[in-house]
Amino acid sequence: MSFSALITDKDAAGAVSSQVAVLDDARLPEGNVTVDVEWSGLNYKDGLCLTGAAGLVRTYPHVAGIDFAGTVSASDDPRYRPGQKVILTGWRVGETHWGGYAQKARLNADWLVPLPETMTMRTAMVLGTAGLTAMLAVSRLEAAGLTPAAGEVLVTGASGGAGSVAVMLLARLGYSVAVVSGRPELGEDLKRLGAATVISREDFLAGPDRPMESARWAGAVDAVGGAILGRLIKQVKPGGAVAAFGNAAGIEFTTSVLPFIMRGVSLIGVDSVMQPYAARVAAWARLAEIFDAAAYETLVTEIGLAGLPDAAKQVLAGKVHGRIIVKP
Repeated sequence: MSFSALITDKDAAGAVSSQVAVLDDARLPEGNVTVDVEWSGLNYKDGLCLTGAAGLVRTYPHVAGIDFAGTVSASDDPRYRPGQKVILTGWRVGETHWGGYAQKARLNADWLVPLPETMTMRTAMVLGTAGLTAMLAVSRLEAAGLTPAAGEVLVTGASGGAGSVAVMLLARLGYSVAVVSGRPELGEDLKRLGAATVISREDFLAGPDRPMESARWAGAVDAVGGAILGRLIKQVKPGGAVAAFGNAAGIEFTTSVLPFIMRGVSLIGVDSVMQPYAARVAAWARLAEIFDAAAYETLVTEIGLAGLPDAAKQVLAGKVHGRIIVKP
């Protein structure tokens, strides 16, 4: 048996490139569950893997793709049976273990979760790692005490996959949502998702950078990191919290201790890669209830395996809005 996959390889000079190839099933990595991949997604981390950036991929040749949805074709684990629909996100699949940019994947059953009964596999990858992360961030803010009555919630990096999903989730949960985007021309799209206020990145960072600024946000979801995260912490209301998971604007930020010790602001890190099984299942169950796939459809782009190398460069350049999904 054979299958098609996007093979990423590095030459003797260190140049990384990818091309579609047909492989024998014997090339599949070790694992106790084999899945016929129906859909995968393109995430910022996938862009890094496909271009060789950040050293995420250590062994070549490699199959990237940090998330996918598909149907179990063979299983040595009693939790999964042939014909069952499943989702994979995280666990460094697509980095250290072959991922979803192929028609087949073999992996550890511990890394899978069942597809919610009311969700299609395509919708699962419209959400993908981005949607799961957004849901985890919103849930963490709620656990920290955030309610719609507390006031406006800010979402940064709102034009990207995780940010845009966070906007929809918060709006559908009754929150008043403001967004910061480096692409203000997409403001109408964000308003259709539920944003009430759209702020350009330049406007958000303009003006003097004080140790503590006027308290405006009841909470925030930060998808970018860097200077924007440092600035918004200073604008959070007393007792508010920021859920952070992105680094597209940089892995370092400078802020002031004053919001933490004078307003009791909390900074919450959100990691979707190593989330335990129960937390993943709970997040996907909430997504199945809250996410409106039809309303999000204008922000979805479909590509095949051959379109991934170019799309990876676009996502790293910040030129992608919404979600790109991949049909192997």
